[in-house]
Order: sequence, then C-alpha cells, then structure tokens
Amino acid sequence: KAGASMINDISGLRFDPKMAKVAAKHKVPVVIMHIKGTPRDMQKNPTYRSLIPEITACFHECIQIARDAGIPDDMIVIDPGIGFGKTVEHNLEIIKCLKDFEGFDKPILIGPSRKAFIGKLLGDVPTSERLEGTASAIAIGIFNGANIIRVHDVKEMVRVAKIADGIVRA
Repeated sequence: KAGASMINDISGLRFDPKMAKVAAKHKVPVVIMHIKGTPRDMQKNPTYRSLIPEITACFHECIQIARDAGIPDDMIVIDPGIGFGKTVEHNLEIIKCLKDFEGFDKPILIGPSRKAFIGKLLGDVPTSERLEGTASAIAIGIFNGANIIRVHDVKEMVRVAKIADGIVRA
C-alpha cells in the first residue's frame, strides 16, 4: 500500500511467518539476509563452527521459505549480512568468499557501508570517516561477486562500483 518496491528482511523470512506471504502477494522482490541471533543479541560473542557453510545452510532454508510462500526464484536476492551477528574477521571472510554464494544463482547484495568493522580496521574512526574503507569493501565485494550494494554515500559509491564493475568485466 505504501509503495515499497522491495522487501529487505534482515531475518531471512524467519522472524515473521507472514512476511514471505506479503512479499508473494504483492509480487515484490525480497532480500533474504543472514543474521546470527536477533538484533537484540546478534553482537554478543557471535561464533560459528564454519561461517560460510552456516550462511549457505541458512540461505537454503530461507530460499525454501520464500518458494513455499510463492515467491519466484527470480524475485529472491541473498545478503550474507555483513555486520549482523559477525565479528570483524567474519565480515572480512564474507567479502573475501562471496563467490561461494554464486551457486544459488541469485543476486548477491552486500551492505558494508560505514560498518563497525571498517571503523575498527581504520583505528576506531567514527562513521563519518569511513568513506575510504567503505569504498574498499565495495570494490573488493564487487570483484568477488556482489551484484547489488547498499550504501550511504551514493554518489561516491556509484563511482567506485562503476570502476570495480568495469575492471571485473574487462
């Protein structure tokens, strides 16, 4: 009703059992994001036995939820959830290993913009000083398979994305 053209569900359609049906009913694309825990507890010592396989298993489960609700495969986007129940090391591994998610044959969205891991890597700089770190994460993410980027500094990151995409496609 309000005009949304896409649903970005941080729970991967797992927190609200009605969300998948809403997306299917309104025939809008849905972003299925991985999150460890809930927003309330996700950063309390997030641990994984094996990060990429656990995210992959979550995507299998969440894509099935979407399909069962009637969401067509071409309306599903996957997001490994940078910063959502992840340590600095986890976030770096995700960006490095994005190609591991290409087997899903779905667009891969990343949202590293101004995230805490960038601040930590740059010496605990505030969010207002994370532009270069965001640009680096975006460029490497595109190189490693990201198709969609979620950012704050749109003008600058569009430029970064154009160059990174040009290099990848050269």
